[in-house]
Amino acid sequence: MEKDFIQSMKEKMLEEKKDIINSLVANDDDSRKILSGSSARDSIDEASDAVDLNMLQYLGEKDMNRLNLINAALTRIELGKYGLCMKCGKQIPEARLEYIPYAVLCVDCKSADERRNR
Repeated sequence: MEKDFIQSMKEKMLEEKKDIINSLVANDDDSRKILSGSSARDSIDEASDAVDLNMLQYLGEKDMNRLNLINAALTRIELGKYGLCMKCGKQIPEARLEYIPYAVLCVDCKSADERRNR
């Protein structure tokens, strides 16, 4: 895999990492605002806040998962193993990495995993 491509993917992941961290900080601020809301609220407001908190928590979990995948991919770049399937060891196509820069499986292995999990 070409160094220019790997550098491009690294920059793309670092930018996405920054965006995720900003999103997590914003979600945390939103959660604090909801939790510190006035105590003189009716049950509809409380239910709405509960739904909002659950949504923020769900989004935060998804963001944290993506952040972990990005950090792992950045580590693989440093180790010289970026772009190699973690299952079969074959090269992951650049087109797949452009779409999912932190992909750990080639298309064949990912498809096989999805078939098994159905």
